[in-house]
Amino acid sequence: MLERRHDVVVIGGGSAGYAAARTVRDAGADVAIVDQGPLGGLCILRGCMPTKTILRSAEVMALMKRAPEFGLAPVTARADLSAIVDRKNRLVQEFAADRIAALRDPRFTLYEARAEFISPHDICAGDVRIHGQAFVIATGSSACDVSIPGLEDAGYMTSDTMLDLRRPPVSLLVLGGGPVAVEIGQFFARIGTKVTVFQRSTTLLSDMDEDIGRALEMAFRDEGIEVLTDVSFLRVTSTPSEKTVHLAQGGVTQARSGEIIFQALGRRPNLRGLGLEKAGVQVVDGRLTVGPDMRTSQPHIFAVGDVNDLNPIVHLAIQQGETAAFNATHPNEPARVIDHRLDAEAVFTEPQIAVAGLNERQCREQEIPYLTASYPFADHGKAMCMGTTHGFVKLLCRPDSGELLGAHIVGPDAAELIHELIAVMYFHGTAQDLLRIPHYHPTLAEIVTYPAESIVEQMSRS
Repeated sequence: MLERRHDVVVIGGGSAGYAAARTVRDAGADVAIVDQGPLGGLCILRGCMPTKTILRSAEVMALMKRAPEFGLAPVTARADLSAIVDRKNRLVQEFAADRIAALRDPRFTLYEARAEFISPHDICAGDVRIHGQAFVIATGSSACDVSIPGLEDAGYMTSDTMLDLRRPPVSLLVLGGGPVAVEIGQFFARIGTKVTVFQRSTTLLSDMDEDIGRALEMAFRDEGIEVLTDVSFLRVTSTPSEKTVHLAQGGVTQARSGEIIFQALGRRPNLRGLGLEKAGVQVVDGRLTVGPDMRTSQPHIFAVGDVNDLNPIVHLAIQQGETAAFNATHPNEPARVIDHRLDAEAVFTEPQIAVAGLNERQCREQEIPYLTASYPFADHGKAMCMGTTHGFVKLLCRPDSGELLGAHIVGPDAAELIHELIAVMYFHGTAQDLLRIPHYHPTLAEIVTYPAESIVEQMSRS
């Protein structure tokens, strides 16, 4: 067996792993990347980029169907799912080619093999034994297994396989109400599939405030998507032509049948076969727990991205990779840590959803006093002109200073609009600052001034 040595070994070449490797390289250290392939990472191959590509097709189609609303002649809009998938594949191949070229940069050493720890400082990668002074685990995640009686026998699809369908199913049963479930569920509804969404929590997107989930649920129902919340899955049965989900809701047993089941009930870290017990790394509930410096229970082993117990969001995974790499290459300097004050997330349904900072539930749990105000897009001039009136903007601010603690947008271009509010939060800006900053009229962005004005009024009365 060949033996090699590197300063830092990064296991996984996705968004988090590549960010770590690049940062190690820029620090002047010798870095190896171990990835068993396919190269590219979840974001490019099966996550962000392919889903946003197909969602754009559905957005265009939905707008075409509304032509008479804008005084235009009716348009017959029909989806060609095979052509949509072909476009998605072309773009994914282009994105993946760029990432693969970057991973094969001669300034890295790339081992295209499965990694397995054989000691705290050594791994096997194919027929090579690699010694590292530090390791960064960035192996990503896979769709989790779910113990619903009969589900395995009936058969189901996950986000890995749904994106390659070339014929829209007549009907689709979506298990789950998280970002992946609602994005893909709405896509298929818009291209002609009858969609039913089952959510175990009381609202869609249950990690966010309830008003967000309820606003999305209302928009879905307006589009003809059936949404069942607060359900318990009992069992799944099937015939050669359809599958049936049996559930309980409010003490009443119900059933819904469909051609395909889309299982979107979460993901699990890819830790199997890594030999973490030989590395002495503690695993809790199937995940690697890390400190703010991204260290695991072994100080020289870091975990970033979907494998740890933090938010599985790509831009945060990149930040984690950069943080871990700095700490791995600067052991004698104060550790860098991640400030979660600016954590953000976006969901690319229509209406879009974007959040940053704290939500109301977190403020209550952490006993942080706050003032809040919201304003609906249904009463906002530019949104009314565009015909995009679902949703609202909500701000959370400190009662004493008006400093912005959190921002929540449900509505048109929410994922773009949130960045103004993140910038204000970065500089510890206030509701008063939002009123002082010029906002062009008419724009979607000026809507943030209305809840800001309400908060300033609340402060003046207290």
